[in-house]
Amino acid sequence: MFFSGDSSNRKRVDLGGRSTKERDRQKLLEQTRLERNRRLWLRQQNSSATKIQKCFRGRKVARLEYSKVREQFYGTYGEHFQNADKSCFGPDSDFLRQLLFFFDARSVGDFTVLVETCRLLQKFVRDTGDIVSLFAGMDYSSKQALVNYRVKKLTYMCIKAVHQNRNQMKDQLFASPKESTVSTTLLLETVVLLTNHKLPWVCRTVNYLLERKAFTLFREIILTGRASIENHDSVGRVSSLERTLAVVISHIGQEPCNCSNVGAHWSFSSQILTIPFLWRLLPHLKEVFSARGLSQHYIHQMALCVHNHADVLPNDTSVELPSYACLLGNILESSGVALSQPDHSFELAVDLAAVATFLLESLPSIKSLNRRSKEDSMVGEDDMTEGGDAMEICLNNDLERQICEAIDSRFLLQFTNVLFGGISAVSDPHKAPDDKEISAVGAACAFLHVTFNTLPLERIMTILAYRTELVPVLWNFMKRCNENQKWSSLSEQLAYLLSGDAPGWLLPLAVFCPVYKHMLTIVDNEEFYEQEKPLSLKDIRSLIIILRQALWQLLWVNPTASSNFSKSVTSTPANKKHPVEFIQQRVGIVASELLSQLQDWNNRREFTPPSDFHADGVNDFFISQAVIENTRAHDILKQAPFLVPFTSRVKIFTSQLTAARQRHESHSVFTRNRFRIRRDRILEDAYNQMSALSEEDLRGPIRVTFVNEFGVEEAGIDGGGIFKDFMENITRAAFDVQYGLFKETSDHLLYPNPGSGMIHDQHLQFFHFLGILLAKALFEGILVDIPFATFFLSKLKQKYNYLNDLPSLDPELYRHLIFLKHFKGVISELELYFVIVNNEYGEQTEEELLPGGKNLRVTNENVITFIHLVANHRLNYQIRQQSSHFLRGFQQLVQKDWIDMFNEHELQLLISGSLDSLDIDDLRRNTNYVGGYHSEHYVVDMFWEVLKSFSLENQKKFLKFVTGCSRGPLLGFKYLEPLFCIQRAAGSATDEALDRLPTAATCMNLLKLPPYRSKEQLETKLMYAISSEAGFDLS
Repeated sequence: MFFSGDSSNRKRVDLGGRSTKERDRQKLLEQTRLERNRRLWLRQQNSSATKIQKCFRGRKVARLEYSKVREQFYGTYGEHFQNADKSCFGPDSDFLRQLLFFFDARSVGDFTVLVETCRLLQKFVRDTGDIVSLFAGMDYSSKQALVNYRVKKLTYMCIKAVHQNRNQMKDQLFASPKESTVSTTLLLETVVLLTNHKLPWVCRTVNYLLERKAFTLFREIILTGRASIENHDSVGRVSSLERTLAVVISHIGQEPCNCSNVGAHWSFSSQILTIPFLWRLLPHLKEVFSARGLSQHYIHQMALCVHNHADVLPNDTSVELPSYACLLGNILESSGVALSQPDHSFELAVDLAAVATFLLESLPSIKSLNRRSKEDSMVGEDDMTEGGDAMEICLNNDLERQICEAIDSRFLLQFTNVLFGGISAVSDPHKAPDDKEISAVGAACAFLHVTFNTLPLERIMTILAYRTELVPVLWNFMKRCNENQKWSSLSEQLAYLLSGDAPGWLLPLAVFCPVYKHMLTIVDNEEFYEQEKPLSLKDIRSLIIILRQALWQLLWVNPTASSNFSKSVTSTPANKKHPVEFIQQRVGIVASELLSQLQDWNNRREFTPPSDFHADGVNDFFISQAVIENTRAHDILKQAPFLVPFTSRVKIFTSQLTAARQRHESHSVFTRNRFRIRRDRILEDAYNQMSALSEEDLRGPIRVTFVNEFGVEEAGIDGGGIFKDFMENITRAAFDVQYGLFKETSDHLLYPNPGSGMIHDQHLQFFHFLGILLAKALFEGILVDIPFATFFLSKLKQKYNYLNDLPSLDPELYRHLIFLKHFKGVISELELYFVIVNNEYGEQTEEELLPGGKNLRVTNENVITFIHLVANHRLNYQIRQQSSHFLRGFQQLVQKDWIDMFNEHELQLLISGSLDSLDIDDLRRNTNYVGGYHSEHYVVDMFWEVLKSFSLENQKKFLKFVTGCSRGPLLGFKYLEPLFCIQRAAGSATDEALDRLPTAATCMNLLKLPPYRSKEQLETKLMYAISSEAGFDLS
């Protein structure tokens, strides 16, 4: 069959992708779903309408019934209660039944009826003296259920009435019982009457109030009336509201109370103790709460919430008065009284520590009672919360003051005495701590650690260090835990604060280290070394090992996520989320500071080998990493350099200087700075020509040409050797005490002359220049023989000097101050005042140590302050300007990070090298020979024998003769660049040739030695050459 062109039988194609049947099916399902939802909505609408109508009809019927019963009540007893008598309160009377039924606290008439009822009740109780028979008749047991119901309803109704009308009566809410005509007094005194602890229904009544969240009502009543109480003279008055709360809280938790536990959110602790400045409003309640064990019950309840991580606090009254901070302030203020009670308990102190720790953790840091004061200099931009999305909370000034003043000396003494009362500071080291001791130490450390990071430390540390047994108790505990492996028990005790895998020694070290460090700043040398207080030297050696191991564990083995250890750690919202990391970083800082301080004590008088401070894990890999910035090893080197042996740190320091010099030399091909210096005017010429150099020029090579006393340029080309000679000579001249810029201690150690301004008008500019000179010597690796006093070297490290540094400056003044410190008599009789007399070049001036110090007498109470102010004046204040300008010049060339690796004793070695004799054998091992000489040549053997026979002074002269510097390299002659070399001079051994003197090329550390025939001749010629002081005319 042929195609006809008819397309009617052609298959239809739907370009929609689905068949028509499928589309119709989906549409039908959607319509069905919408219809089903519409029917459901109609049913819900009808059901809701039915409920609303039912409720409305019920309320309408109830209101009619209330009105009907109210009319019957007035008809029976009269509108002014003229028909009421004491029988109205009996079980057979309808008086209370009707009143409890129709009473509405919002109705003015009903409120008046209730007030009059309370007035009658109090009158009848005063007349009969028996409230139980008034409600129950002669047989309470048979009417118990009815009486209990009526009493608890009436009690709650009185509280509800005050709450409902609190705004209208806000001036009466804190009225006293003496104001007997005031409505709030009548209502609240009735509550006091009905909840007397001797009444048989008191437990059921109080329980009913708790179930109806009565403390929430009390909270709103107090908050409403607190503004008006300031207008009342409340001194010595006890308000009816206080009496009501006192009666209710005195029952809860006490024998024979069997009240059921209500939600913690509605409890007294949550609703009342979170009211701002509660004890100002209700001072009598504070006395009640602090006594009779009440505080223990409520604080224990809060401690359970802390351990269960329950949030039970009400909404904040304002942004500046958060509920948790108000709760903390009220608890701390009342706890001082509670802990002073003779019946205080260990459990109270433990629970208090748990609650206060939890609340303090949430508190923003309080650095000062004056929020507008200058921020702590240690806090930088990096210490702020990351991201900047968390706004810092600022507490109300009065609230900050309440919290800070609550943790005073009295509180800290009582708190530690209760916790540590049964713990001995000295016990068997082989006996592990028991559970009670672990609880005490855990509670104290948790509380104090958070306190240190939140509150100002100036008062807290001194109290803990000198008026409590905290340091010896904690050390004894840590020592026994370390020996008996009991740290895990402490971790379990503090599980609510730390994660389970956190080491138990974290918190004890976080508290022990700053307190003991503070103690070491005030203790004197006799107490530390001779009396061995507070710890024996043996114990300190053990402590050093424990701290070293803990620090290495924290910083290298198991470091925290943050790699920047050197910055100060402050308590921020970000740290709250990671408390273990925060504590680890904090322990890393305080343990480093304490170990550094113990190393300073060991440098003054060695009581343990210096190697005890070195970590066992420092190896070549660590050293190679420490040179690289932003590595963990480099950060450790900045924070805890004493963990690394001194020689390794010197190598790192030398490599840093070499790298810095090479970076500069790569940019400067030619020497731009050449100076002519007169030897007899070396300091003035150098100052005039070099003081204007830029930092870049100072880092580059400087070449010097000396001019002798005849005005003739000395022979020799400066390839570095003349400059070394110049540096040694100018430093000797500049730091000479005869020049007047520096003075000597009794040990011939140098420090800035406080009276330098009386000698030189430009003395501060000279100190800046001398700082540059010393830095240039360090930068070029030139050792100079300048013995500085330790307290001045501290200024190069920007450290503060304390009393124990004073003996190096003025031993006599130190002895007098120590005499004062231990004086047993009445110090005020010595007629000392807060002034100090300065005597510079015969001119005496008097300075006040404190404002008004001329009129402030030194007493037994302030003598410690006086002693440290005197030490501060002599060690820090007098030389502050000179030290500051010296430091500025010094830091132009030497970065602070470079010298922070070294303590003061080590810094002196960097500047001057070892004070011990020169190691001639080491020099011989690292010597090259040219021109026909070799190590076994007879002239060489004679030379070394002669050199070894020289005195130390002549050996130093020889070293200066051949190298330009009288001190050898700090790490030995192996590091002399280039190595020392002996070259044969005068090729022929003729008499004329042998008559020549040895010469030297200091830029190459080269000695040109003729082949002398005898040891005597060699010694004579060599001695003449090194002693001639002919500059470089012999080179």
